[in-house]
Amino acid sequence: MSNLKKISIDGIEVEVDGAMTIIQAAEAAGVEIPRFCYHERLSIAGNCRMCLVEVQGGPPKPAASCAMQVRDLRPGPNGEAPVVKTNSPMVKKAREGVMEFLLINHPLDCPICDQGGECDLQDQAMAYGVDFSRYREPKRASEDLNLGPLVETKMTRCISCTRCVRFTTEVAGITQMGQTGRGEDSEITSYLNLTLDSNLQGNIIDLCPVGALTSKPYAFTARPWELTKTESIDVMDALGSNIRVDTKGREVMRILPRNHDGVNEEWISDKTRFVWDGLRRQRLDTPYVRENGKLRKASWGEALSKAAAAMKGKKVAGLVGDLAPVEAAYSLKLLVESQGGKVECRTDNAKLPIGNRSAYVGTASIEDIDTAKVILLIGTNPRVEAPVLNARLRKAWTNGAMIGLFGEKVDLTYDYKHMGTDRAALVELVGRVTEKPNTLVIIGQGAINEADGEAVLSQAMAYVQGSGAKFMVLHTAASRVGAMDVGAVTEGGLAAATEGAEVIFNLGADEVEIAAGPFVIYQGSHGDRGANRADVILPGAAYTEENGLFVNIEGRPQLAFRAGFAPGEAKENWAILRALSAELGVQLPWDSLAGLRSALIASHPHLGRIDEVPTNDWQPLAVKAPAKATFRNSVKDFYLTNPIARASSVMAELSAMAKARSAQAMAAE
Repeated sequence: MSNLKKISIDGIEVEVDGAMTIIQAAEAAGVEIPRFCYHERLSIAGNCRMCLVEVQGGPPKPAASCAMQVRDLRPGPNGEAPVVKTNSPMVKKAREGVMEFLLINHPLDCPICDQGGECDLQDQAMAYGVDFSRYREPKRASEDLNLGPLVETKMTRCISCTRCVRFTTEVAGITQMGQTGRGEDSEITSYLNLTLDSNLQGNIIDLCPVGALTSKPYAFTARPWELTKTESIDVMDALGSNIRVDTKGREVMRILPRNHDGVNEEWISDKTRFVWDGLRRQRLDTPYVRENGKLRKASWGEALSKAAAAMKGKKVAGLVGDLAPVEAAYSLKLLVESQGGKVECRTDNAKLPIGNRSAYVGTASIEDIDTAKVILLIGTNPRVEAPVLNARLRKAWTNGAMIGLFGEKVDLTYDYKHMGTDRAALVELVGRVTEKPNTLVIIGQGAINEADGEAVLSQAMAYVQGSGAKFMVLHTAASRVGAMDVGAVTEGGLAAATEGAEVIFNLGADEVEIAAGPFVIYQGSHGDRGANRADVILPGAAYTEENGLFVNIEGRPQLAFRAGFAPGEAKENWAILRALSAELGVQLPWDSLAGLRSALIASHPHLGRIDEVPTNDWQPLAVKAPAKATFRNSVKDFYLTNPIARASSVMAELSAMAKARSAQAMAAE
């Protein structure tokens, strides 16, 4: 029997699923219904009453369209479609009444409120409210909460829509916020005055329809109409979250999520959102060369000629860092290989097989998590490696998926079956594998960056082969998949690439210790570990300062666009490598980013299919026995994983708070 029902909304007849609510049906019909508490990714609260509509033949009072399903509506006397009106006099009067009630205690903070200019309450008061108030009594005030260093609270502005409570409970999986009291005394609060312990808490800033929750680091720095908005891609983890970078002049003022159902829905992690202050600190803005053991400023001409002189006729190794776009990795590969050298992007020693895309990307898309019935996590803690992906895993768990974990016991915000901490538990499961459709296996970097990484990977792929499951590799470096795709790898990994190297060209690989001996050319954006070891420093652009291509964990190429310009004399990464190639006499065959991209796509066509997930041919590895060892997760400190994050004072504060929280001795129950 069909679930489709006809409904007439403001004279527009649509056929929708009977389980849809009136507000969703109105969206399908293109009719706007105002709302504060309703959000399509959260459960229905039905408590702001802004979305009232008139149902003809229904109750004599307006109905909340977010909480009434289409199948519950009564058809007309001759079986006509139920009629809903969203702009009748009854609805107009009801909306004006609701708005008047909402504004009873709301302070007139608009001139000093950070939400001003992008505030749902302002917009809807203008569109649906009245221009006077009948309220003469004193207004109620509420005490502000301390939710930590990220979310600023002004609780007098709160309209009790409970979006923040539902998000933290349902999506982020923490139970620290709730609503207490009744009537005049009701307030949103955090239990025991706790600060929020989540890597996704910044999303409640976007969800809040008024100025009750705003961004603490961004507070009072800019108005929305002063900002230039650029759509881009996040590089703080390998998920490839879609973001919007807002700049004022040359400075990044804030980073917000963009909706992409296939990748990050509309959430981003706190590191993604608040790392922007790291883009201003410890920047490399001029070339340097080392003389008598000390770095001194140099011109571009001098730095490039010194780098070229060091590379000529020497054994060169190139290292691709975690934040490099595909274009830079491709340029470096061609440049270093023209000198007879080797390039490596697996700087954490991950044993990812060369050329086998099904083994370093997998066969699953991120959306496959939503429909999986069984999910196996191997050697990973997605809560710190990819918090937005973890929220999706939690959603699958709430929809009934069974989740199993091989590795360290950690709090993932949802229940899972702990399958064991060592390799033996995985081998034992592979030994008794049976056909299991709707299964997804996710393997983390902690499982494959040890010496027996390839054996562990072969076991995971053997399980996938036997069960008919889908497979995903959870990377921690945003550049890794793209660099693997263009072949910036060496048989034998990091040790083989750098063995006997006299010159190391380090393209932003700050997580690698380079021993004394080789001459080091460092190209990157921040004065981090790599710059300290360098003999020549070539200042490059950060991810918000150049157009670049990034490939995420599911193999989806996405374009990041330039939001601002690099500071001082810093240049775009591909342009530096092109200039150096000319200095070396092995000029790369392009003079523009467009030329570079067409060469890149000619040799790797799938990189031209932007925002598409290519299907990978399944090539299981030959099964090997792993060592007798336990799994260790690869990310120890979520907030300090890359040079931009390490330059950020907000990330440093969050890291210190996380350490203090984990070291706290719990009181005896």
